[in-house]
Amino acid sequence: MRLVIQRVREASVSIDGKTVSAIGKGLLVLVGVENGDTEEDMRWLVGKTVGLRIFDDENGVMNRSVLDCNGEILAVSQFTLTASTRKGNRPSYIRAAGHDVAVPLYEKYCEDVSDAIGKPVGRGVFGADMQVSLVNDGPVTIIIDSRIKE
Repeated sequence: MRLVIQRVREASVSIDGKTVSAIGKGLLVLVGVENGDTEEDMRWLVGKTVGLRIFDDENGVMNRSVLDCNGEILAVSQFTLTASTRKGNRPSYIRAAGHDVAVPLYEKYCEDVSDAIGKPVGRGVFGADMQVSLVNDGPVTIIIDSRIKE
């Protein structure tokens, strides 16, 4: 699984001009699920998501997690994170997991993150044509891949 985590002042997801989810200060997490990803990968990424210390402390040092800041999280599925661009200019999505694997892992990721932070996680709609808006704070953007744990 691959995540793009952005520290945001606010973020939202809209479909057909209607907002389906919105958060204030917290994290916008784009979630890509690849063939071969497991619940173990998902659980590892849940820990990274809620424990990542990318919020400023009282000294202006990134030393606090979304938990420490009582922040919110918006998780949006995004199969394009699995793109391979090695050949040519047209990305290949052959590594993207099918719905039978991707949907349950995405949903379980959202549930486990929600349990960890003690509040609902905002969500996009899996497979929908979504418009994502955000105010990236910093900017701070982190990429985490469960296949690169070193």
